[in-house]
Amino acid sequence: MHTWAVQDAKARFSEFLEACLTEGPQLVTKRGAQAAVLVPVQEWRRMSEAVRPSLKALLLTDDARIELQLPARGQAKRRAPQAFK
Repeated sequence: MHTWAVQDAKARFSEFLEACLTEGPQLVTKRGAQAAVLVPVQEWRRMSEAVRPSLKALLLTDDARIELQLPARGQAKRRAPQAFK
């Protein structure tokens, strides 16, 4: 992974983008500290899909099945109505 100072990435953005598309992810530093990574969109989508579970997976997981605690009917406390000014 090639490292670019933020000033260089801004000044030579076309080259920066082309390097990302041909060589892979490019690291950007700001004042010597790692700040961001530019990745090709295909890799971003692949990583996003790998992290995010599908709706089917969420519905089938045991974590999604909990007992919902509802107060008995008529037992919920209500706020007193307030007059509008």
